[in-house]
Amino acid sequence: MAEHHYDVVVIGAGPSGEGAAMNATKHGKRVAIIEDKATVGGNCTHWGTIPSKALRHSVKQIITFNTNQMFRDIGEPRWFSFPRVLQNAQKVIGKQVKLRTQFYARNRVDLINGRASFVDKNRLEIRGSKAVEHIHFKQAIIATGSRPYLPPDVDFRHHRIYNSDTILNLSHTPRTLIIYGAGVIGSEYASIFAGLGVKVDLINPTSRLLSFLDDEISDALSYHLRNNGVLVRHNEQYEKVEGDDHGVVLSLASGKKIRADAFLWCNGRTGNTDSLDLDNIGLVPNGRGQLSVDEHYRTEVENVYAAGDVIGWPSLASAAYDQGRSASSDIVKDEYFRYVSDVPTGIYTIPEISSVGKTERELTEAKVPYEVGQAFFKDLARAQITGDAVGMLKILFHRESREILGIHCFGDQAAEIVHIGQAIMNQKGEANSLNYFINTTFNYPTMAEAYRVAALNGLNRIF
Repeated sequence: MAEHHYDVVVIGAGPSGEGAAMNATKHGKRVAIIEDKATVGGNCTHWGTIPSKALRHSVKQIITFNTNQMFRDIGEPRWFSFPRVLQNAQKVIGKQVKLRTQFYARNRVDLINGRASFVDKNRLEIRGSKAVEHIHFKQAIIATGSRPYLPPDVDFRHHRIYNSDTILNLSHTPRTLIIYGAGVIGSEYASIFAGLGVKVDLINPTSRLLSFLDDEISDALSYHLRNNGVLVRHNEQYEKVEGDDHGVVLSLASGKKIRADAFLWCNGRTGNTDSLDLDNIGLVPNGRGQLSVDEHYRTEVENVYAAGDVIGWPSLASAAYDQGRSASSDIVKDEYFRYVSDVPTGIYTIPEISSVGKTERELTEAKVPYEVGQAFFKDLARAQITGDAVGMLKILFHRESREILGIHCFGDQAAEIVHIGQAIMNQKGEANSLNYFINTTFNYPTMAEAYRVAALNGLNRIF
């Protein structure tokens, strides 16, 4: 049996694993990264962020073509099948895998394919396709990610019942679709399928969409989903999901029954810890397979860290990169360690949503004297030029100090626009101020100009 010795072993080659491995190797550590799938990239590249956002981009282009009057003058609206649109996403996945594989080779990180399990707190057993080997390590970082939570009373083997991973194997375009779970993933797929002309029932077990968002932004999402033909049903719990040769019937606890051509489950995720033999080192995941860590990403075992989706919140690829890098920073004791808490929200519905900082509800409950500055995209020259006039930028600021407290954006390029506000919010002392947007010249016409418009709008509310 082959045995190898490493300073740092990373389990999982997704965003958090990549961030951890790259930082450790650049500080002179001997590093191995273990991946149980044939290619690197993790759920982010193969089933989550990359394919769904590539799908969304293609669908948005189709919507633009079918609604733009200039295109209507040269041809009739076009219909595209889901499998055809998915082909573009597959191209992006291939490029991402090639790029990230090169990262490991160029930085001399040993990439080992196989399933890892703990023998003890300094050894891993790796079961590959051809052999079993043992790896000795000083520190380990668990970055195994997550997968869709699948309730045992739903038959996901049925050919019309999907989860957010298997939906990428959909080989036809359903006329009608039920999506259960109206979180980020459910809302994004509702936008994608509605954009392809599918009639979507979006079942929300709670009272409003994405309740962690600013109320006004959440309301805007609800309106635009309905405006695009999505029927949103709040406060509904599933009782039974039954598939037959022609479709799926969803029975709700309220007594309602809904039938559609296909069913998509988007309600919760589970950490990938069940195959790690964590009991051999005394670690116990919670009921969703997630591990607890301290503010240095250390588990209860001194030399074992965890990062990314496997530790729960915020379960974003953007945060996972930084969490993995920070876990590695704690090991190498460099100057860049930080606990990742300042995370912008990026939600790729159509239109997209992004926010950072406090919401109006949170500030009101905390009795913070804030004021609001707004810019509506329909009034911006750039949005009028591109035809993406739906949306708004909202700046929340302290009415006395003018400190920026929150940025909330809904509309085209929202996930890009929010970073300008985030940069100012992270400045120290008086540098974090609404005055920056008032006293700075922005390119014209741009979407970034929304900051100037919103700041002046907010300034007019101060007396």
